[in-house]
Amino acid sequence: MVCRLAEVSEIRIDKWLWAARFFKTRSLAADAVNGGKVHVNGQRCKPGKDIKVGDVVTVTKDQYTWEIQVTDLNKQRRPAKEAALLYQENEASSAKRQEQIALHKQQQAFLHPSERERKPNKKQRRQIHRFKQDAG
Repeated sequence: MVCRLAEVSEIRIDKWLWAARFFKTRSLAADAVNGGKVHVNGQRCKPGKDIKVGDVVTVTKDQYTWEIQVTDLNKQRRPAKEAALLYQENEASSAKRQEQIALHKQQQAFLHPSERERKPNKKQRRQIHRFKQDAG
């Protein structure tokens, strides 16, 4: 199970989102909370909002939405397998997100390879640098 140094009954939402691996840093988690991308029990909150076991958290990241129930609290960021034990996702939320992922993959498959978003290769980067030097 999840290792804890001390029993915790409440934790800040930004810290929990970071520990549950929804965001890579606490500042990104705090920015998402401030931006209205995170709701606790159906209401907007601030990064300092304390959450407890049993709270329902809705997280919107990119175009995907998670509706989860907090099952455990942990102040430390642990491996992904342990982080997944901190919450339980709603079945409807999971199905909807999987549907969105499949739809996105289908849309990407229909695009012509030249229209897909990708980084330029080495040759294209050199051409870009030459073009910028000649223009400047």
